[in-house]
Amino acid sequence: MSEFPSEDRMRVLVVDDNRDICRNIGDYLELFGHVLDFAFTGPQALHLALVGEYDVIVLDLMLPGMDGLDVCRELRAGAKSEVPVLMLTARDTLPDKLDGFRAGTDDYLVKPFAMQELLARLRALHDRRKGHHARRLVVGDLTLDRGTREVSRGGRRIALNPVGFTILEKMMEASPEVVTRADLETLLWGDECPASDALRSHVYQLRRTMESPCGERMLRTVHGVGYRLLDPDD
Repeated sequence: MSEFPSEDRMRVLVVDDNRDICRNIGDYLELFGHVLDFAFTGPQALHLALVGEYDVIVLDLMLPGMDGLDVCRELRAGAKSEVPVLMLTARDTLPDKLDGFRAGTDDYLVKPFAMQELLARLRALHDRRKGHHARRLVVGDLTLDRGTREVSRGGRRIALNPVGFTILEKMMEASPEVVTRADLETLLWGDECPASDALRSHVYQLRRTMESPCGERMLRTVHGVGYRLLDPDD
């Protein structure tokens, strides 16, 4: 019987050139209902990670064609992937582990390892990701990066002041639902809301900044209620 409810079952990409290790991991994780794909080289791993949708990646360090560090770096820096990566390796020194974390790995497990520990670590990574807000928000051709605080539309950078950024972040989180004026005012000013037209002025400026270069409206006013952000193609 599965240890986890169906909604908590993971799709896992296992990357290791040792097929016996892949087989053992697959046999164990499949007992708990998890779905697995396998890659045996660095380039194959990168391809599957980019075209597939995985909850977590188990990545060996030493791989033919491209090592695990390079695969992880390309996923993070090149593809902007946020899929959790658990690095497997026989190297157990602190510098080796630091290299892995600098490359973007989320956790580190030294060979040989117990399958129970592997499963526990994968579940922790999966649950942690589910509990975190996505770093990047995307609505249509509009992108907001919480980490760098960069906003772009159609590949063009948009400069926003802190209030405009906060409003847009809230609108993108809620899209396509309506965000009420009261919710936005509380978010921005708490119990000390300024003049009644302050929010309207900030929304007007935000709309001009993000829509004027493109000509397509995304930020819509719902009269008497608040605002909503929509993909122009919807």
